[in-house]
Amino acid sequence: MSNESNTTTAPRSLGQALESVPALQDPATVDGLADLITKAAPLIQGGRLHNIIDLLAATSDVIEMADEAMVQKLMALYEDGVSSVWALSNTLRYASAQAAQEDTPPSVWKSLRRLNQDEDVRRGLNVALNVIAEFGRQSRASYGPMPED
Repeated sequence: MSNESNTTTAPRSLGQALESVPALQDPATVDGLADLITKAAPLIQGGRLHNIIDLLAATSDVIEMADEAMVQKLMALYEDGVSSVWALSNTLRYASAQAAQEDTPPSVWKSLRRLNQDEDVRRGLNVALNVIAEFGRQSRASYGPMPED
C-alpha cells in the first residue's frame, strides 16, 4: 500500500466535513445551530440529554413492535377504560342527584328497609361485596407465601 491511499481514505476533521456541507455555508443556518447548541448545552453538560435519547429510543422500539394486533388490543383497552369511567361518572352523578333531592337523609333503619326491599340495592351491594372479595383474593395471592421453585 502506498502512503497516498492512506491519506485519501483518512477521516476528515469535523471542520473539513462542516465546510463541505453547502447548507452550513448559510449564515442563518449557522446562527440557528449556535442558538440550538446554546440551549442544549445545559442538557449535555448535566447528562440529561442521555435521558432524552433513551426516551426516543424506547419510543422508537414501541413503534417498531406495534403491529396491527397490538394496536387493536390497545384500542380495545382504551375504549373499555373510557366507557368504564364514563359509566362510573354517570352512576355517581345520578346517585348524587337522587340524594340531593331529599330534604333530609333517610334514617339508618329506613336505609336498611330499602336494602331489604329493593332488588337493585341488593344487587348493587352484591357487586360491591364481590369487588371487595376480589381485592382480598388478589392481596392474598400477591403478598402470600412464595411457592417453592
